[in-house]
Amino acid sequence: MEDSYKDRTSLMKGAKDIAREVKKQTVKKVNQAVDRAQDEYTQRSYSRFQDEEDDDDYYPAGETYDGEANDDEGSSEATEGHDEDDEIYEGEYQGIPSMNQAKDSIVSVGQPKGDAYKDRRELESERRADEEELAQQYELIIQECGHGRFQWALFFVLGMALMADGVEVFVVGFVLPSAETDLCIPNSGSGWLGSIVYLGMMVGAFFWGGLADKVGRKQSLLICMSVNGFFAFLSSFVQGYGFFLFCRLLSGFGIGGAIPTVFSYFAEVLAREKRGEHLSWLCMFWMIGGIYASAMAWAIIPHYGWSFSMGSAYQFHSWRVFVIVCALPCVSSVVALTFMPESPRFLLEVGKHDEAWMILKLIHDTNMRARGQPEKVFTVNKIKTPKQIDELIEIESDTGTWYRRCFVRIRTELYGIWLTFMRCFNYPVRDNTIKLTVVWFTLSFGYYGLSVWFPDVIKHLQSDEYALLTRNVQRDKYANFSINFTMENQIHTGMEYDNGRFVGVKFKSVTFKDSIFKSCTFEDVTSLNTYFKNCTFIDTVFDNTDFEPYKFIDSEFKNCSFFHNKTGCQITFDDDYSAYWIYFVNFLGTLAVLPGNIVSALLMDRIGRLTMLGGSMVLSGISCFFLWFGTSESMMIGMLCLYNGLTISAWNSLDVVTVELYPTDRRHRVLPCCPGWS
Repeated sequence: MEDSYKDRTSLMKGAKDIAREVKKQTVKKVNQAVDRAQDEYTQRSYSRFQDEEDDDDYYPAGETYDGEANDDEGSSEATEGHDEDDEIYEGEYQGIPSMNQAKDSIVSVGQPKGDAYKDRRELESERRADEEELAQQYELIIQECGHGRFQWALFFVLGMALMADGVEVFVVGFVLPSAETDLCIPNSGSGWLGSIVYLGMMVGAFFWGGLADKVGRKQSLLICMSVNGFFAFLSSFVQGYGFFLFCRLLSGFGIGGAIPTVFSYFAEVLAREKRGEHLSWLCMFWMIGGIYASAMAWAIIPHYGWSFSMGSAYQFHSWRVFVIVCALPCVSSVVALTFMPESPRFLLEVGKHDEAWMILKLIHDTNMRARGQPEKVFTVNKIKTPKQIDELIEIESDTGTWYRRCFVRIRTELYGIWLTFMRCFNYPVRDNTIKLTVVWFTLSFGYYGLSVWFPDVIKHLQSDEYALLTRNVQRDKYANFSINFTMENQIHTGMEYDNGRFVGVKFKSVTFKDSIFKSCTFEDVTSLNTYFKNCTFIDTVFDNTDFEPYKFIDSEFKNCSFFHNKTGCQITFDDDYSAYWIYFVNFLGTLAVLPGNIVSALLMDRIGRLTMLGGSMVLSGISCFFLWFGTSESMMIGMLCLYNGLTISAWNSLDVVTVELYPTDRRHRVLPCCPGWS
């Protein structure tokens, strides 16, 4: 017992000796460091004082100030007379500042005040000051890196992403007439198909813009483009209208994040004198996407032979092939984007100095080699990084269950996105946000509204012209007959059909009103825009027809039979007289954007952003007003081309204005993801 007690006693004594020695050495080092810093500060103060006053007035003759000697002397005074058992009492100077001198002492040694002693406003104020300093330094660094091969490579990669998004937006208007027929969409539900993509774009812009602050421009763009491409591709295979809407909604969700991120990404590697012109050239890829979509629709959709079916339940028509082809640019942009680096400005904003420096050096070296100056050295050594502020802390990372940790992480990320969004409404950018929201809303409402509405308008005008040739048959009776030809654009009112056979007939735009069918047979019949209103069927057989219940309006059946009824709507593009014309007209409308793109790119930096924005919106609004008076196809087409050509300058200048009015951490939150964008 005594041996074990002695062992424990010796162990405790040894531990105390070790702790005392560590404490002693720590105090000595701290005292020496503080004394040296204090002497340096005193030397600087004395030098400034010596410039203003005469030395003899304050120091006796023969005495001089020796900072190095004081260093040693102060160090010995701070520790002399203290053995290892001495304590350092609060309020007594031992090389460590007392509580009432904490702030002065910290400032005096040249060290910033610890973040723990600062409130939120002070930290944010310091960060804003750092961001302003970074903005000035970063502009000089980009100018040193030059404009060359790297920017052009990124230009084409991001242009491909912008083209893919433009294609997906135009897809809606092109497939709308075909999908309405193929998916048996009633008139009351067709509006959802035209607006569901824009709903997804609005939500996606809000989400992806905040995510770009968390994971970076490149990663956010890769994810949202992948979402867009996957669900766009999947939508071409689904058969149900509800599932098709769901896929287009998620495809729009991906589109919404790509557009603002593309412009922010590209703007952060451009010098200011190049920004307006090259962002305008980048907008041209949106026009290229529209031309691509128009050309593919014109070449693919009207060809009914480009389709196959698996029974009557699965129909894969040519418009679905068109949707697949339109997803190819998205896939190409995702592949190309994987070879590009992250935005160096974003990396500096999040405190990743070394990674940002390496990318900036890569930009510099790539451009210099392309210029034939590989020997030119990147002279930047240190770049200012803003103060990092911890906003969100995950709780229960060790003790909580996995689903609780997942829930907390998702909640904190969404809350961070919401905080970032609300910063757009803080001073001093609040007024700019409200004004830009109004401008984005009005411009988007007109442009996208016309892009969805115009194909139906052309088809409606052609139908009105074709309706002048409608044949009206009234009050007649047919018995013991057989019909095996196409019936087109006819209205039969008050007819009686007795013992008739309709075999292999194609009904197109045929309406039967108040008619009676007795002992008739419908066999191998297809129909398009054909309806039976207030009709009576007696002892009638329907075999292998596509007559859906919605085609019989207020009709009555007595002892009738249905065999092998075709499910789904039967689409017949070979008889669609307006398909080619609609897609050709949209092709002309998107091609008309080319002159406006060239003009805006050349004049953006000469006449100013706001002048071009205001002038373009006024002129495009006037041209849009005259669409109200359009009574013919040629007039409507001409006004559409004029509107597209004028409004593109407003789009380009608005993109540049939005990029330049906001700092980096809020720029992509208000670019097309403004509340009025979709």
